[in-house]
Amino acid sequence: EFPGVEFFFQPADIVSQILNFGLPSPIDVQLIGPRYPENYVIAQQIANRMRHIPGAVDVHVQQLMNDPTLFLDVDRVRAQQVGLSQRDVAQNLLVTLSSSFQTSPTFWVNPATGVSYNVAVMAPQYRIDSLQALMNTPVSTSGMATPQLLGNLATVKPMNTPAVVSHYNVMPSVDVYASVDGRDLGGVADDATKIIEPFKKHLPRGTQITLSGQVNTMQSSFKGLLIGLLMSIVLVYLLIVVNFQSWLDPFIIITALPGALAGILWMLFATHTSISVPALTGAVMCMGVATANSILMISFARERMQEGLDPVKAALEAGYTRMRPVIMTALAMIIGMLPMAFGWGEGGEQNAPLGRAVIGGLLFATVATLLFVPVVFSMFHGRRQRKAAARQGTPA
Repeated sequence: EFPGVEFFFQPADIVSQILNFGLPSPIDVQLIGPRYPENYVIAQQIANRMRHIPGAVDVHVQQLMNDPTLFLDVDRVRAQQVGLSQRDVAQNLLVTLSSSFQTSPTFWVNPATGVSYNVAVMAPQYRIDSLQALMNTPVSTSGMATPQLLGNLATVKPMNTPAVVSHYNVMPSVDVYASVDGRDLGGVADDATKIIEPFKKHLPRGTQITLSGQVNTMQSSFKGLLIGLLMSIVLVYLLIVVNFQSWLDPFIIITALPGALAGILWMLFATHTSISVPALTGAVMCMGVATANSILMISFARERMQEGLDPVKAALEAGYTRMRPVIMTALAMIIGMLPMAFGWGEGGEQNAPLGRAVIGGLLFATVATLLFVPVVFSMFHGRRQRKAAARQGTPA
């Protein structure tokens, strides 16, 4: 319906703009360099390819190079002869087209109410309906008896100029903006990176291309949370080592954590939920509950083994005796997370990945705690017991 017109929609909420570092879209491909026209051509090629990425919407180049412009070339000699300067010509034209409010603001105070009103002078826009009407604009200055016409002082040259000029670290930049709909941001960013890579070998001298926006925030957040997840496992292990005065039993305890991680990934995959900051936060929470259940199991098995039971029987009795408290702890956490996992309430879908990650992790971690951890306990301690018996039975 509108040939030659390009439409794109930018986020209206301030939260999205803050997450995008003030950018109007979560993905921003920047070409930064002095060769502005060449960078613009490359940006158009990148935008055309990014439009075919599944989930990428509103892909466009922010800067436009074909803004129709009328360039007025003032004849300085002729203007000087009639007592005018180029500044006088520009000032008169500015007031005619954009009003006098910015250059010489004037206020009128209503004597009846005392309310002041802005008074601006400009030519009616419907009067400037042709090039001839523009060139008939009167140009004068203070003390000048007869004003001159703009057409007597300047010539007009039609040309195209950039509609938007952007800079990054002083250098001119061309931006390719893209939003995401119906797909995770990381997947779209990965596809955009694959498109950008071939262009890096053919950039003009002094030009660099970067991928910025909310993608950088996501990557840094994921990196920090993954490091935090690994560090939490290590610190929990070291803490249990201090409490148990052993290196083996804490290792047996954390063998339930791979099952928890598998459950988290399985639940996110089954519910078509992307890995996000809330999901990783839920993974950290799940690690704590899974570790607590395993500690409950191993501590009881150690006590039974110290009373004289062999490792297999101690593990079996621990699994049977501690089954109820482990299941009760896991069920309490799972049932409590169900409303969050369903995304109920206003804005509940934002924290839904956290609940789904906790539920999936605890489902698998509970099975691992009740079945896998006792098996590992009986294997390691049985092997250690056999080695100790063999050393005691060996003649000196």
